[in-house]
Amino acid sequence: MIKPDIPKIKAFIKKLQVKKPWDSIIIFVLNVLIAIPLFIIIHQNIVDPEWPLHIDRILIFITMVTAIQLILRLLKHFLIFCIAVYLIVLLYGSVFGNYGFNAVYEEYEAMVYTMAYDPNPQDLIISKLLPFPNKSKIIDAVDYNNPQVRNYAVGAATKYFKDVKGYHEHRLMIQCFSVFKDIRNQWNYVNDPRNAEYIASASETILHFSGDCDDHAILMAACIRAVGGTPRVIHTGGHLYPEMLVGTKADLEIANYLIKEQLFIEESRGKEVHYHVDEYGQVWLNLDYTARFPGGPFMSEEILGALTFN
Repeated sequence: MIKPDIPKIKAFIKKLQVKKPWDSIIIFVLNVLIAIPLFIIIHQNIVDPEWPLHIDRILIFITMVTAIQLILRLLKHFLIFCIAVYLIVLLYGSVFGNYGFNAVYEEYEAMVYTMAYDPNPQDLIISKLLPFPNKSKIIDAVDYNNPQVRNYAVGAATKYFKDVKGYHEHRLMIQCFSVFKDIRNQWNYVNDPRNAEYIASASETILHFSGDCDDHAILMAACIRAVGGTPRVIHTGGHLYPEMLVGTKADLEIANYLIKEQLFIEESRGKEVHYHVDEYGQVWLNLDYTARFPGGPFMSEEILGALTFN
């Protein structure tokens, strides 16, 4: 039986030790580096009780930092090993496109921004008993597979915001925002014929970028769908408007930051981002022609129905 060489083991452990006061400094830095991505993950996966000043998040962060500090103190003889493991994990995530250094920075930036500047949630109450007006006509009119619609949507998706660095995994969201901007810039409101409800297809409306609210909603929904997004049309009684699926609350944080600080800075200055949360917890942004940026103010908040295209 081979006996362990105790002196060599002790010598190896001694080599891994860091002398004072550097051990305390390294523990503090390592605590912060571990706490940031861990807090982001926790923040994104627990229910937000919407306490004032985000006190729940502050308490979670303090508790987490304290626990990590105690664990690192217990492992202070292996600090070099802990640093190596931390760097290897993030380096692996960066190289293979998972959760790496860039992802930590981007999500932390977006999370802090949203905690400081909350977007404005709206209550979503849809009466599923009410029929959606002209439902079958609207479904047929959202002809996202039409070559003209597809070709326009592809061009509009890549017309703006091509130089945004990072956020590669949110490329679809950014491209949908580009589609919104291009349609919004060209749109002209034109009434339907007197005493008639004219439902124009997206391929028809795209010829002049003109029509009423349902024509705009149909065109926007078709173009968002044509580039891979998930749109829906909201019925409020006297108005129809489009929304796009953002995803989770974590995705909303990214969207809020991109809109306010990257893509629609002037249009959204001093304004809130408006959205709806459906019965499944999914977030939808307003894309109405009355809004100058995605998530602009609603023209009408009374919701009587939603028609989703996915």
